[in-house]
Amino acid sequence: MPLDTTSHDIPVARTAADLRATVAEWRKMGETVALVPTMGALHEGHLSLVDLARKKTDRVVVSVFVNPTQFAPHEDFSAYPRTEAADAARLAGKADLIFAPDAGDMYPDGFSTTISLTGVAEPLEGTFRPTHFAGVATVVAKLILRAQADVAIFGEKDWQQLAVIRRMVADLDIPVEILGGPIMREADGLAMSSRNVYLTPDERKAAGQLNVILKETAASVSSGIPITEATRAGAARILALGFNQIDYLEIRDAASLAEFPSGHPTSPARILVAAKISRTRLIDNMPV
Repeated sequence: MPLDTTSHDIPVARTAADLRATVAEWRKMGETVALVPTMGALHEGHLSLVDLARKKTDRVVVSVFVNPTQFAPHEDFSAYPRTEAADAARLAGKADLIFAPDAGDMYPDGFSTTISLTGVAEPLEGTFRPTHFAGVATVVAKLILRAQADVAIFGEKDWQQLAVIRRMVADLDIPVEILGGPIMREADGLAMSSRNVYLTPDERKAAGQLNVILKETAASVSSGIPITEATRAGAARILALGFNQIDYLEIRDAASLAEFPSGHPTSPARILVAAKISRTRLIDNMPV
């Protein structure tokens, strides 16, 4: 099947075979390939990852696939924004190919393999979304292997996801370099996210204070305040903004996401949060 070029300024591969055929042509010319996996609804944060990919390799593939296996039944899979035409317009001149398969291509009849994870996948998101990382790891492994990528790039906003993918790639000896791209933020510091479109004006104003509380909580721990005391105070401030649920506000080892038994960081640390305001779940993180 030829690439879809009828409605976009950038070619779109719909199947693994089409993707591999295109990559094979690039390989014949000795070119290197980067993959930027996304679920679409692209914003400047995604585009910064594409720009980073362009600096690292000769060719850039952006996958656009809302992956059903990483959503629990009560989560927002059906409502997740799908904006392929707008995404393609934003990628024109930046990427060389969009890979936009359907679920039947990614998970054909009889598909029965899932990557199982422990360790870095277990705390935080793993506690509140226990099936999430198995879905993420499985689809990311498939995308990397389909694209035969030299480099794959992920945003640091999903810090635990990045750690999980690095662990998976190392454990399974997948020959790809995993890079993290810095978090892109709005003018008030809110981490860019496709889910931000769900926020009402009042919720958006409150959400813009989430990063401020993270910075101030991290600063208090750096000044010597015990982690539990600082995060308890930070959580109270988040709820006072109008957030209705905090899944976690934690300071963990930046690499392993292990807790600090002493109550004070003893290695490079990261503060991570997941909180809901109305029905929108926002995540963020930053170094301590």
